[in-house]
Amino acid sequence: MQGLYFEDFEFGTRYISKGRTITEADLVNFAGISGDFNPLHMDEQYAKTTIFGRRICHGVLGVALMTGLNQSLGITEGTMHAFLGLEWDFLRPLFIGDTVHLELEVITVRESKKPDRGIVVFACDLINQHGEIVQQGTRKMLMKRRAPQ
Repeated sequence: MQGLYFEDFEFGTRYISKGRTITEADLVNFAGISGDFNPLHMDEQYAKTTIFGRRICHGVLGVALMTGLNQSLGITEGTMHAFLGLEWDFLRPLFIGDTVHLELEVITVRESKKPDRGIVVFACDLINQHGEIVQQGTRKMLMKRRAPQ
């Protein structure tokens, strides 16, 4: 699928991704990549003594899942110049076995100084299988514009 161009994005348009279940392998692989082996993520006995009562996934694993779920929508496939920024809040823990999906809404569409690109800002909600927003924020993207005809 060819992605959408800057001109295709309209304020208020919503996009919803498919779901993705978080696995033990996801947590372990993320720990290995990040080097974060905090016992809250890796030690079940320790995690039982915390406010969560069990291991939780790394919060930034949720951010990584958000970017992958965004990519799965295809709306930026081949039309995104750059990921410009992120403001993000961690509202609830992510657990192994949770199934999350991403809901995006276009909140800003503005031209840039260069005529071949524009900036689109999305409100992003990462939502679990219970309908709870577990993480949310905004994502700023530099998008290609269509070539003049």
